[in-house]
Amino acid sequence: MNDKQKFFNDFNESLHRLGRFTLILGTLMLVAVPFVIGMINDTMPSLAGFLKGFMNVGAIYIPVAIVEFLVYAPMLGVGGSYLSFITGNVTNMKIPCVMNSKDIAGTESGTPEHEIISTISVAVSSIVTTVVIIIGVILMVPLQPILQSEALIPAFNNVVPALFGALGLKYFMKSPKIAVIPLLLMTLLCIFVPSMISQTSVLLLPAGALALLIGYVLFKKGKI
Repeated sequence: MNDKQKFFNDFNESLHRLGRFTLILGTLMLVAVPFVIGMINDTMPSLAGFLKGFMNVGAIYIPVAIVEFLVYAPMLGVGGSYLSFITGNVTNMKIPCVMNSKDIAGTESGTPEHEIISTISVAVSSIVTTVVIIIGVILMVPLQPILQSEALIPAFNNVVPALFGALGLKYFMKSPKIAVIPLLLMTLLCIFVPSMISQTSVLLLPAGALALLIGYVLFKKGKI
């Protein structure tokens, strides 16, 4: 093992230690908030009610969280994953930022260069997001008539689809043979089953698996 690889491994180990600590601490603090508020206001829910509510929500979000981790972690890298999962806005902010930075820098996933670029891009995205939120909170009252304008409501409802449509097109064009079938099937599914539109994280797993399968078949046939 050369010095570069040793330094990179040590760097990742330090990220894992710091990341696990901050994630555990952040999770405990988030979970503690409703309990602390309940204790202060003497409105604590019963344990049975809490468990029932947790199971209803967990049945949906636990599988989604597992799928998102398996799909996003390889793209985000070690440092980027810990930063993204603790600061949020993973799908609509961090992933586009990392993928765009990867293309600009010309790095490959799994390399030390990509780990550094990913961590920096997520950190910058988090800082910018925080600054924008602070400015938004300060200007919320003066801008409220504009933000609630009927003319802008359709635009706000389509910001995320527009963002991912523009970002995804570039990758679809790179490998149209792989992308066309999953894209067509997922589009048809959302058209005929509109309720699936809000379950995009769940759809990532079958769409990704299908794309991998198509890529493998095309590779075996020597077409890619």
